[in-house]
Amino acid sequence: MSARRVACVQLRSGRDPLANLAVTEALVREAAAAGATYVQTPEMTNLLERSRDDLFAKIRPEADDPTLSRLRAVAAELGIHLHIGSLAILRADGKVANRGFVIGPDGGILGAYDKIHMFDVDLANGESWRESATYTPGTDAVMVDAGGLLVGLGVCYDVRFPHLFRAYGQAGAHLITAPAAFTRQTGAAHWHVLQRARAIENGCYLMSAAQGGVHEDGRETFGHSIVVDPWGVVVAECDGDAPGILVADIDPDAVATARGRIPSLRNERPFGLVPAERARLRSLG
Repeated sequence: MSARRVACVQLRSGRDPLANLAVTEALVREAAAAGATYVQTPEMTNLLERSRDDLFAKIRPEADDPTLSRLRAVAAELGIHLHIGSLAILRADGKVANRGFVIGPDGGILGAYDKIHMFDVDLANGESWRESATYTPGTDAVMVDAGGLLVGLGVCYDVRFPHLFRAYGQAGAHLITAPAAFTRQTGAAHWHVLQRARAIENGCYLMSAAQGGVHEDGRETFGHSIVVDPWGVVVAECDGDAPGILVADIDPDAVATARGRIPSLRNERPFGLVPAERARLRSLG
């Protein structure tokens, strides 16, 4: 399979979806002009809004979302695969989905993924987040064929749950993704090691476009959009949290090479968790 030029769009989304869309579109166009045929935006591309009431006042159902509609048209115009990391989408049941989309070069939706793992945490600096109070978690892992590039979809906090990414590795993914709005505190501590670990474990590329900087709603995100190769080497990274693009060339053939050198996917075995005494008796045969 031939190499692909890919790009991350790093954003600092505010409270106005249309203003965020204008910035996103300009950066997507810049990435395509640099030769990228697969472009990824971060989690919450359409807005970052901590007020639940204001969030519900601004979001729309999937069929009416202006960001999704416009970026589908842009993907078709540019002839690229455009991965919208996620949008806040109003569900038919009146709840909210944190939903990512992969758009094909014809503007069609190739796949959609609802973030499975909710960020419900209390951080040491006093930050407290209860994503499950607003968002409904997804239930399905989704892998998309983006012109021969098999892409496993995740969002942000999902990167801390290796079994999700292992499922993509076992399914043959060339690239797994975790577009994010990582907090600055957790990003400084864990961002790089988590991205590299998921790539190494599964012998594939890991790519995560990120939100970065201080946002209008007061939160602060880490930035550092990143592409990691199947051997765990960081091949490209945004230097800081400013909006912009990150371009890298990836080689899907390197996935087969890495998996051949360390065949952990093939060597994986089922096991059970049993009391120590029972395990000792089993080992005695």
